[in-house]
Amino acid sequence: MKAIRLSVFLAGIFIAFSCSENSIESYGWKIGYDSEGKGVTIERASKRVCEHLYASFMLNGKNFSTKEYADVQCKTESITDEFGTGKAFVLTYKNHGLPVLEQSFYIYPDKDYLLTEFTLEVKENKTEFTGSQDKDRLLAEFASEGSNGNVSSNYMAPVNVDHFDFLRTSAENRALFIPFDNDCWIRYRSHPLNFKELTSYEVASVFNNDSRNGIVVGSVEHDSWKSAVKMTSDQSNGLNSLVCYGGAADSLTRDSKPHGALSGKKIKSPKVLLGVFDDWRDGLDQYALANAAVAPPKTWNKAIPFGWNSWGVMQFKLTFPKAMEVSDFFRTHLQGNGFANPDSTVYIGLDSGWNRFTEEELKTFVRKCKENGQIAGIYWTPFTDWGKRPEATVREAESYKFKDIYLYANGNPQELDGAYAIDPTHPAIEERMKKTSDLFRRCGFEYVKMDFLTHGAMEADKWYRSEIRTGIQAYNYGMQLLNEYFGDMYINLSISPIFPAHYAQSRRIACDAWNKIKDTEYTMNAVSYGWWTDKVYQYNDADHVVLRDATDGENRARVTSAVITGLYIAGEDFSREGDAEGKEKSLKYLTNIHINKIATGATFRPVEGNGEKSERQFMREEENGVYYVCFNYGDNDMEVTIPSDRIGIDRKEEYTAIELWSNEAVDLKEALTIPAKDVAVVFINKR
Repeated sequence: MKAIRLSVFLAGIFIAFSCSENSIESYGWKIGYDSEGKGVTIERASKRVCEHLYASFMLNGKNFSTKEYADVQCKTESITDEFGTGKAFVLTYKNHGLPVLEQSFYIYPDKDYLLTEFTLEVKENKTEFTGSQDKDRLLAEFASEGSNGNVSSNYMAPVNVDHFDFLRTSAENRALFIPFDNDCWIRYRSHPLNFKELTSYEVASVFNNDSRNGIVVGSVEHDSWKSAVKMTSDQSNGLNSLVCYGGAADSLTRDSKPHGALSGKKIKSPKVLLGVFDDWRDGLDQYALANAAVAPPKTWNKAIPFGWNSWGVMQFKLTFPKAMEVSDFFRTHLQGNGFANPDSTVYIGLDSGWNRFTEEELKTFVRKCKENGQIAGIYWTPFTDWGKRPEATVREAESYKFKDIYLYANGNPQELDGAYAIDPTHPAIEERMKKTSDLFRRCGFEYVKMDFLTHGAMEADKWYRSEIRTGIQAYNYGMQLLNEYFGDMYINLSISPIFPAHYAQSRRIACDAWNKIKDTEYTMNAVSYGWWTDKVYQYNDADHVVLRDATDGENRARVTSAVITGLYIAGEDFSREGDAEGKEKSLKYLTNIHINKIATGATFRPVEGNGEKSERQFMREEENGVYYVCFNYGDNDMEVTIPSDRIGIDRKEEYTAIELWSNEAVDLKEALTIPAKDVAVVFINKR
């Protein structure tokens, strides 16, 4: 096809547009460059998704976009990658004084999303700019950017849409806030579109809760950038603008410095997913699977962990004799009574405080666990200094002091959660990992809980390894080492970023949670809008289950929150000195075989998406039926009619249903009473 050259003079800027195809229409998508709007228009199934999408970036502290470029060329290519076989629509932008920008859109026949990214590259560029003199002078400031052969930027945004009218204005429209990590009891949130500005981390969804139609936008690469989605609304139920960018660094990413800058002859933005879905929940599941295609989850060839962790009731009262007694308690009272995973094992985990044990005591504890049909677990924090003693010698690397290995920001050690952050790229960290993993392996531990990982992802003045330019690059470096030294063990992350996710089998879905209904509600807040992380990790973790000093209803709710989330870890003190109430309640509530059968590791997802704090209703489809769970977080009894149409149940059909805690039949046509601070777990048999 002969190339067509279009010329448009707009707002004092001369735009040259040369391409053999200025659009692509395939697989239900239509993507085209609009020379008048100086952006990309995207349609899905003949419906306009957005128009005038453009890419933007920072150079020398100033923002530029594809709209600044004078010459645009388009081409279409066939591609095969981890997402399948598809097509790429590639736009190349050139302008004197700016790096060459190549913007790519990738579409596939079986996907309800496209992917987009762009690169900046320093090349000899003879394209002359013929716009206004003011613009000439502004661009001239950056002409020297490539004088040393490199381009450098700490902000690259593949998706910029100044006006987003995909959803009609409605009081049912919502936008999700997804946190960067799970520290400091941060919460997910479903926002009505009445905010001025909202920033969600790595991914966001904007949807109508009634129809469930929505979009999902987020990064599927987490090797160099911390990404975010910034949205503005019209503050009256409509979405105005949306920007998805790499370069997020603020208090919620736990940073006190700007994001580090990538630098080189060619640098690349994060690859971003933009999807249109009939059901926003399916969209987030697909987003998770897209991430898993890029970085496959770390697997475990044994059954989902059921077990115990000492950081519940016992905490720093942990001793060697108590740990031995806990192992025996599980063997005698719980393992043969319904509390064991499908492999008929439980995991007995020592948390913080294990370092007071001698090596021989650790080995003896592991032997005890094995004799009792258990897997022994332990705990470590690889990227923190809790002593905060800069002059102290690093015990595992005696040629260094702690001041040598800190992550500094503006010349000062960085503190979070009471600990100084450590540089994951420093050779002392690898030495610590080697010696600690050797100890764990000598003793026979097969499970390790890794905590306070976010410290290793902080932006810093510099890193030991000079090629590291960003906090996430440093974090990846450290986590790769962690996998090298601990990778033959089950790795469960506690406090950590959501992404990157492929270094561990599981991650705690929220921050610490204990025994009360508020703890259940807090856990379910994360499940409400973050259930999909069970597709980038093998399992989610609801934290240890504590039952003492709470009502029976709170006990049922807390146990339920664990089994519908993922890992099933108890937290009572089961030693001889342990509280009798906690033991009695554990025997009662941890041994319901119908409830325990639910704990397969597949996280339930919400029925709705408009809760003020957390959703109350959750579901999981099975081959022969549907699990429906409804929490009552309030102080008064609650009546609920099971929303058959919202969970895929045909009201015209007859089904049998049973509430699993009470083992009582449920009439789907009648209201279900849920007592205050309690839960109902209903299985609806479709057969």
